[in-house]
Parts: sequence; structure tokens; C-alpha cells
Amino acid sequence: MSSFQDLELKPEILEGISLLGYEQPTPIQELVIPYMLNESNDLVALAQTGTGKTAAFGLPLLNMLNTKEHKIQALILSPTRELCMQIANDLRNYASQLREIKVVAVYGGENIVSQFKQLDVQPQVLVATPGRLIDLITRDKVHLEQVSYLVLDEADEMLNMGFQEDLDIILAQLPTERRTLLFSATMPKEIQNIAHRYMRTPKEISVGQRNAGAENIEHIYYMVQASNRYLALKRIIDINPNIYGIVFCRTRQETQEVAEKLMRDGYNADALHGDLSQAQRDNVMNKFRIHHLQILVATDVAARGLDVSDLTHVINYNLPDDTEIYTHRSGRTGRANKKGVSISIIHQRERRRINEIERMVKKTFTQQRVPDGMEVCKKQLFSLIDKMEKATVNEEEIEPFMKEITSKLSYLSKEDMLKKFVSLEFNRFADYYRNAPDLNLPDHKESKGKDNNPTKGQRIRFKLNLGRKHNATVRDILGCINRVTNDKSISILNVDIDTKFTFFDVYADQADQLEEAFGNDGGRLSVERLKNQKTPPRHHRDTKTTKGKTSKETSDKRKGKNTDNNKSRRNKK
Repeated sequence: MSSFQDLELKPEILEGISLLGYEQPTPIQELVIPYMLNESNDLVALAQTGTGKTAAFGLPLLNMLNTKEHKIQALILSPTRELCMQIANDLRNYASQLREIKVVAVYGGENIVSQFKQLDVQPQVLVATPGRLIDLITRDKVHLEQVSYLVLDEADEMLNMGFQEDLDIILAQLPTERRTLLFSATMPKEIQNIAHRYMRTPKEISVGQRNAGAENIEHIYYMVQASNRYLALKRIIDINPNIYGIVFCRTRQETQEVAEKLMRDGYNADALHGDLSQAQRDNVMNKFRIHHLQILVATDVAARGLDVSDLTHVINYNLPDDTEIYTHRSGRTGRANKKGVSISIIHQRERRRINEIERMVKKTFTQQRVPDGMEVCKKQLFSLIDKMEKATVNEEEIEPFMKEITSKLSYLSKEDMLKKFVSLEFNRFADYYRNAPDLNLPDHKESKGKDNNPTKGQRIRFKLNLGRKHNATVRDILGCINRVTNDKSISILNVDIDTKFTFFDVYADQADQLEEAFGNDGGRLSVERLKNQKTPPRHHRDTKTTKGKTSKETSDKRKGKNTDNNKSRRNKK
């Protein structure tokens, strides 16, 4: 591997990054920096988050700027406020020995007047979020006529967050004679479209395979009933005493609920989601960055821009709807050549989704069993022993207390003292996990040929307070259930729409999840589990659905068949 000294950077830049402890470039830096310095074409660079992309484009940009000219020469767009701030800080650090370089970051969530002042003298480098940049362009505070370099960082994230229209507006303001540099973790079709529309014969540089997961991340899944998801989460945290991770949920409401449950159960956790004010959000993120929080429960959107290099675990409380989002989630751990673990908590009918993600990230996932109570107790106990072994003894500070402590414990033998010490930690977990149930569901491979799951195939009949008098259609019913549960994997079968109500079946292992979702919805809709309710006769049904797909073919064909038979009888007469 080459060193930074081999990459033809200015001495001042080499001095700046040397002060930061940079010695050898990462693979993406080793490929991108020489290309940017020696070629003139556009660039599409694909690499996982945390592989050094900021330095990959930042160092050559700083090398090519005209330090004497105070006009915006490089525009860097990022999807979030936090990432915008981080890029700007990194560039300032790289340019610490380039005295005339000015880097300004503009983003939403901060008083725009203070950003006006920073732009009184135009910087050479502007780092911006799309929305705030358009606002500043409209107010005539930013001038982009001299931009020679455009960087789209985390481009796939920008598109996921709905910035396509904003990008179109911004790119229309830029000179056609510019270099466009696009950095992304994945290469969806939308990114290909941007490359086609706005870039000139771009070269693609990829570290690793397209859309593939990082090599040093272990992918694990646990299979439980949907109603046991939270219990499984607690055991996963307990079996990893030194965990420092993010738990990803689908919705803001679920994020808040899971975080509150964890805090109530004594875990060092907090929530990060879009309902928080900017001050609350900053407070949570700062606590997490400095390890005052051990577990952050977050939505995908809220966690974007949170850059933490030493996460041990990412936990998918729910699998994301988009498999590419899984790559972003898992890519938050295993950075800087450290090992990371990506864990997914799934129910039985999500097993096929694991297969889809495996194919995309080109990694094999390992199914593990949710640990039982004794496994957790053992792990926690030996974690305590390890901490005790490594504890620093401050003789001066504890010496005044040792005489009294020694006297108080003098009646105990060494063995008894160890037993009591061990019991302090062991009893706490043993009391909780004593007689704890087995949360595991069998994998389909294990259960082949035998029925290990007593609820497999069983269905529960439900009643929803929505019917024909509300002009409800089957599509409306399915849409309503999907909205409330926010889980498209729930199988809705045998939908029967009556005047005031709709009846439908759900597999038994998903029934609790459905009830809990409607119970937390807080709206006018409610579901009721019917006891000893048999499926109504066929003539009462409007339609039948299987796994959320509607079909009127059965009833139509039946009607058609009867009609044909009647005609046939008449003709014979």
C-alpha cells in the first residue's frame, strides 16, 4: 500500500493530515485521489460509509482550489445537517496549514441570519444541505457561477430522503463546465439516472462489489414470534454486556415506545426520531457520541448523519422495506477495520426477506438461538469478573476506608466473600430470567418433516369496525391494516366486508402484533379478536385475500360456472 506522500498532494495538506495521524490511505482514497488530481472526467465512487470517502474527495479538492480567489469553487451537497457539519469540520482540519482556505457549512435547523454573516465573504468551499442551499440562492446570498467541482456525498441517501427535485433545481444553477463527483454506498437505478442526466462520461470506481456489505461485519438473525420481539431484544442486549449500538425501528412511535420500555427496564438507552426538536436531537446524539448512552433507538431518517466509528452492533428491530437500507444500517458498524455485528429480529414469514438481503449484500446470514436465562447470567457474571480484573486501584483514595471495610468483612472467608460478590450481579439476572420461556421459533430447515411450532398454520378471526356503509373496499381494508401495523409481511386472509364491519383472518403468531398496533393507533379504528368464530359461508364474502393480494377470480368463476350450467340446462330442455 502506498503512503499519502506518494499521492502528489501539497506539502501543507500532507502536514495537516499528518497532524491528524493519517499515515496510509484507505482503498477508496488510494484510487480516488490520483484520479481526481490527474484526470478531468466526472466520477462515480462506490464505497461503504466509514471507508474514508470525505478525505477521498476532500484532499484532492483542497489541492486544486485557487486559494487567492474568494468565490465558491467547490460545492459539496450532503443529505443531513449532521453530515454537513462533519464534512466541513473534516475539511477544515485537512486544510489547517492552508491559511487562506475558507470552508462554510449551511444547513437547516440553525438561524439563517448567522449563516448570512459567514457568506459575506464567499468561501472557496461550501458544504450544504439541499433545502437550505435553495433558500440561500433565492435570497441571493450564494453565488454558484464559479463552481468548478460539485460533490454529491451519500447520493443514495439524498434520493431516499426525497431530494430529487431539489437536486434538479440546484444543478440547473451550476456551470455546465464543471466536474461532478458522486459518492454513494449503493448504486440504485436513481443514481444511474443522475449519472446519465448530469455527468459526462463518468468513471466508476468501486471498493468491493456493488451494493455489497462490508467484509468485517457478521450478519445474524433470530427468529421469534412477532409478539416476543421486545423480549428478544432485551436478551440480545443482555448477552452482549459491552454493546454500543443502534436499534433501528420503522416508525417514530415504535422508536419512542421501544426506547421508553428499555429505559423503564433499566437500560442506558434513548430515542432519536423526527418528532424531537433540533435541541433534543442534538442532545441525544451528543450523549451517544460520548458513550453516555449505550443503546440508541432510532428511525432510519433520524440516524442519517450520525457518524460514530466504534459501534459494536446494529440491531434491526424490524427489517427495512427496502433491502438497500439494510446496507446503510449494517454499514454503521464494522468501520475503521473493526469488527461489527448486524442483528435482525424476524418472525417466521420474514425468512424469505433474509434470503433477499443475503443475495443483495452477497453475505451469508447465520441463524442463532435467542439465549436462555442461564446463558445471559453466565455472560453477565464473567463480564463483571473481567471488569474487576481490569479495575484500576487508586490506593490513596480508598485507603481511608479500607480499615473499616476490612473490619466489617473480617468474619467472611475468602470463598464466602467471593460468593457474595458474585451473587450481587448474578442474583439480579437470575431472578429475572428464572423460568423465562424459550423465545425461539424453528428455522424452516429444522422444522421440515415435523411440527415444532404449535401455532404454525393456525388462524385467528378478527373484526374491524369498517364496512360497506363506509364505502370500504378490500384495497381500503388492506391499506388501513398496512398503515396501522406498518408491517406488510402480516398475512391478511379471507376478507369479508359486511355492512358495518369487516372480518378477516391472521396467522396466530401475528395476531398479538396486530392487536397491539391497533391498540396503540389512537384512532377511531379498532380490531376485535373473535372467539370460536368460523369463517362465514362463501356467499357472505366480498373477496378473498392471501398474503395481502386480492382476488375476485374465485367468486367470479363460481358465478360464471353456475350461469353456464343454468344455460346448459335450459338449452337441453
